[in-house]
Amino acid sequence: MYPDHQAGLWVVERPAERPLPIVFDCPHSGHDYPADFGSCQPLEALRPAEDALVESLVARAPDYGITVIRALFPRSYVDVNRAEDDLDPELIEGEWPAPLRPGPKSELGIGLIRRWVVPGVPIYDRKLEVAEVQARIEGYWRPYRARLRTLVDELVERHGRCVYLQWHSMKSVGNAATPDGPGARRPDVVLGDRRSTTARPRLTGRLRNLFGDQGFRVRVNVPYAGADLLRVIGDPAHHVDAVQIELNRALFIDEDSVVRNRRYDETKARIEGVIEALAARPLP
Repeated sequence: MYPDHQAGLWVVERPAERPLPIVFDCPHSGHDYPADFGSCQPLEALRPAEDALVESLVARAPDYGITVIRALFPRSYVDVNRAEDDLDPELIEGEWPAPLRPGPKSELGIGLIRRWVVPGVPIYDRKLEVAEVQARIEGYWRPYRARLRTLVDELVERHGRCVYLQWHSMKSVGNAATPDGPGARRPDVVLGDRRSTTARPRLTGRLRNLFGDQGFRVRVNVPYAGADLLRVIGDPAHHVDAVQIELNRALFIDEDSVVRNRRYDETKARIEGVIEALAARPLP
């Protein structure tokens, strides 16, 4: 395994030899908070917005031949899994120089630039200047996406296909900013393929079976079907299958303190069982 490190942006870890046609992406697990963040919250209040420790659950993937990219910056600074124009204009001081299309995520306060850590906990007590949001897009959002695209394209060129799996975590119970609403209890794993548009059904079905074989309760596309990176990267007709994987946080962290819980080691071992089985037959 050898790393490709861009300070403050990403780490890419590749197999030492014979890479499989698989890319793992952890776009929301970063916790290097830039000095110009300008939040009104202390660090400990911001951390629940992270997909904390997800990157550690898949850390051994390169040992099985899988390429891994993970963001170092936090999603609450700028979210690479949102479209560039999915931006709430009410967050901006001044006039944005291009048309905006804020979607449901921005309406919930969790678009390209988040309004909330969780509902009721604001990230800012101010509006953001146009120039500082543009700097986040140009300095973080755009380079990360470009690096990810390069990794996927390299493997397609080498193998003829690529499987792109995006790893996230979800709260064990829904809230006012989630599609299933307050109080909804989640399964262990949710697989999203944007309703069979970003991956062949047989790949999604195989992943469902692999997680099921490890004892996880799995649901597909409910409540999370996948966001903008799946839309951009996933293209089964052109040899790229993309699936989002949401892991229930109660399986591995204490959701209040954002530290490992007593189930972490067991969950990590079960995730590695999924990775090993996937690597044994990467293309369904």
